[in-house]
Amino acid sequence: MGEIEKMEVEMQGEDSKWEGYADWRNRAAVKGRHGGMLAASFVLAVEVLENLAFLANASNLVTYLTEFMHFSLSRAASEVSAFMGTAFLLALLGGFFSDAFLSTFIVFIISAFIEFMGLILLTIQARRPSLMPPPCKSSPASPCEPVHGSKAALLFVGLYLAALGIGGIKGSLPSHGAEQFDESDPKGRKQRSTFFNYFVFCLSCGALVAVTFVVWLEDNVGWEWGFGVSTISIFLSILVFLSGSRFYKNRISRGSPLTTILKVLVVASLMGCSRKSSSNAIENFSMTPSNHLVGEDQLEGAKRDSQSLTNSLRCLNRAVEGKTVHRLLECTVQQVEDVKIVLKMLPIFGCTIMLNCCLAQLSTFSVRQAASMNRKIGNLVVPAASLPVFPVVFMLILAPVYDHLIIPFARRVTKSEMGVSHLQRIGVGLVLSILAMAVAALVELKRKRVASEAGLLDSKQALPISFLWIALQYLFLGSADLFTLAGLLEFFFTEAPSSMRSLATSLSWASLAMGFYLNSAMVVIVNKMTRSGGRTPWLGEKLGINRYRLDLFYWLLCILSVVNLLHYLFWAMRYKYISTGARR
Repeated sequence: MGEIEKMEVEMQGEDSKWEGYADWRNRAAVKGRHGGMLAASFVLAVEVLENLAFLANASNLVTYLTEFMHFSLSRAASEVSAFMGTAFLLALLGGFFSDAFLSTFIVFIISAFIEFMGLILLTIQARRPSLMPPPCKSSPASPCEPVHGSKAALLFVGLYLAALGIGGIKGSLPSHGAEQFDESDPKGRKQRSTFFNYFVFCLSCGALVAVTFVVWLEDNVGWEWGFGVSTISIFLSILVFLSGSRFYKNRISRGSPLTTILKVLVVASLMGCSRKSSSNAIENFSMTPSNHLVGEDQLEGAKRDSQSLTNSLRCLNRAVEGKTVHRLLECTVQQVEDVKIVLKMLPIFGCTIMLNCCLAQLSTFSVRQAASMNRKIGNLVVPAASLPVFPVVFMLILAPVYDHLIIPFARRVTKSEMGVSHLQRIGVGLVLSILAMAVAALVELKRKRVASEAGLLDSKQALPISFLWIALQYLFLGSADLFTLAGLLEFFFTEAPSSMRSLATSLSWASLAMGFYLNSAMVVIVNKMTRSGGRTPWLGEKLGINRYRLDLFYWLLCILSVVNLLHYLFWAMRYKYISTGARR
């Protein structure tokens, strides 16, 4: 009996371990000791500090580059777009390293330290006049000399070290928090959904401090204080993150997901994809999620042996035949099916780029519109860079309402675990972006009518119309961002194969980057097309904001967003859910 009891204790000990996870000392993670909402709470606190450090500078960086580094407005706007786009695109690199070589825990620590070093350089430069360009001369004939040489090198090294760190954090932190929950348990899946909602909530908390208090410091006290607050914030985020180390369960990396994807695609191509098999590429897509579970690591080993090839994307099935040719070409059934999952998610990713192009208006034309209007509230003049406070506050209100009121009500009505599926949530965000662009066009028509009636079309004087009218489009776009970002993060994490989750989740941030780049490209294309025939371009650089045809540009974005929504519905209605948490 003693030996039997000993064996039972050992079996119970094995059952209490998180398969495929380790603690911060690389020992087996234990259920009840590692993971759960307590561990995820440290991640949420870190997100407040991390996003504060990021947005404190990004939201007002155009001002710093024009007034202190003496860049032209067009170059400053281009540099800010490049900085933000690069930071979000580098999230893919952070996600890749988290999946392939290091854990999300290690990637965050390294990335936060890199951002910390970049912010230190920016703070030192803002603090020391000798590292800044010479002051502008009083003579109008002598233009300001923009920063150049070693001083410019210091600026860009600091900025892009920060961008590299931001990308690593964005690519690792959401996945690290989501991995703390037990996805084989309904309670764990509900807690994970709550985590993603509050991740966006905490992101907004950091943004609120950034666009109010820190922007005020930068405009009224000095930029060394703004950079200094960001530096302190990211340093505190490292301390908070490390303080939760003993509670985390960290996924053990299992090799490069890109290697698997490339191998399957290459082998399938070598084995030959017939037209007949590829014609069935979207066969078996369904709005109703499937009944099989992709969950804990302990189930995946059995599935590798027992899972059969599906009929969707049948041309990839030929990759399994590669093992009959050469050992290096061997692909398992599980690898082929994992690659199919990733490819089916890519159209959803592509359909969110247009929404993020609309969101880019919040930090570009919407700010310039509001800057031309009456920004007084009583005796207070609201800084133009603080205008994002409107969507941020609305997101802070809506996130808890959504999680504690809307979702429980939807669960009772639909009698499903999620209440509102990921794809439905993303779809709501796309609809709200359409409404936002329509509202933006109507508000711009009103603003220009006021300018015309007041005879101020060519004046830089504030128009006799409150900037609060602009808040309408901010609120719609803020709501769209809440629904889409949280929905995308959870969708990519839950649907992606476990070995590719960090990389897949990073697609949410890559969509933001592509949206910024698309917005810049659209401005160039629209100006080029509307300039033909000697006509005045809609968004000409030499025109004042009151001579822009922003109303037409917003209507164009609205129409393109409608087309994008139809494209999204085509893919969403054919998507076949993999995760149990999405089952309805």
